[in-house]
Amino acid sequence: MNQGAQCSAAGTGLPEPGISPVRVPQQQAATPEARERGTYAAAVRGEHPAAEAPIPGLRPVVQRSSVRGQILDALRTALVTGELTPGTVYSAPALGDRFGVSATPVREAMQQLAQEGAVEVVPNRGFRVVRRDARELAELAEVRSLLEVPVLLRLATAAPAERWAELRPLAEATVLAASAGCRATYAEADRAFHRALLSLAGNDQLVRVADDLHRRAQWPLTTGRHLRTELMADAAQHAALLDALMCGDGERVRALLREHFRPAI
Repeated sequence: MNQGAQCSAAGTGLPEPGISPVRVPQQQAATPEARERGTYAAAVRGEHPAAEAPIPGLRPVVQRSSVRGQILDALRTALVTGELTPGTVYSAPALGDRFGVSATPVREAMQQLAQEGAVEVVPNRGFRVVRRDARELAELAEVRSLLEVPVLLRLATAAPAERWAELRPLAEATVLAASAGCRATYAEADRAFHRALLSLAGNDQLVRVADDLHRRAQWPLTTGRHLRTELMADAAQHAALLDALMCGDGERVRALLREHFRPAI
């Protein structure tokens, strides 16, 4: 089974032919009042006719923001697994059909990915997945290093050993995810571990910026013939990093992070 099939089987990939599409939760029936005013369908989509104000108290079960969020998560997973192929143009209506939703939340999710540099708008056609290159990955790794290394070096001598020990389950989770060989599952566990590390600094803005950079760095340049081996090696560095942080060994922390942030090409 290829990488995309593995992750799809786990419920994390973009639907392919023969695989059940991702669908939003089933909507409840409209109230008689909403039917009479003809606004329920628009309210469920998060839209309201220009001539009418929203009905007070009417709260749709699935709002546009939640649908868009689900689609955005699925599309990001598909980027990580390579199921969204670099160089390929995807239209919002076609993807909406595969997800079982309208084109609107798909288009909004794709526009968010365009802001993140994952796709580019192709007028009158849709969105093209951007081809990654070694230079871009190296730049992302450099920026991550500039942000995270100084913080972790400071925390290595400031945070007590027991705080680092509390993060051991997250490091072990990355090992389990790596052993499964699914890039999407590992990507989520990897980011969770790094968010936890940085959260000890008490700077929420730092955590958000670093996590965004981390996500961008996870979009694969190639699928890799030895994916599981690469993921296992990356996960092993998490445990080693925790050991160095617990000991307050700044030089070891610096060396491990330098290796850890090196982009895999």
